[in-house]
Amino acid sequence: FQLIKSNAVDDHIHLLLRTKPIHAPSDIARKIKTNSSRWIHETYPDLRDFSWQNGFGVFSVSESAVKDVVAYIETQEQHHRRMPFAEEYRLFLEKHKVEYDREHYLD
Repeated sequence: FQLIKSNAVDDHIHLLLRTKPIHAPSDIARKIKTNSSRWIHETYPDLRDFSWQNGFGVFSVSESAVKDVVAYIETQEQHHRRMPFAEEYRLFLEKHKVEYDREHYLD
């Protein structure tokens, strides 16, 4: 896969990736979480309690929307000052009629 844009805040990270359909999103997430966890633990031993949450969200984006998604990712810190991530994510799922467990959707 190709990383187009990434940015992180305190409680989540956004990655915009270009990949081929043969790569399962769960495999990509597993590789990113595994390798980044290893790097964090090796580089920052004081963060031995660091771990990723169990789940992740994946959404496809048309090529025509890439520029807008890059702009969103670049400004996520300012954006989440107005609306917390948990609320925005819940509203996004509901708007697009994605079923989710209301008690555990951020586990």
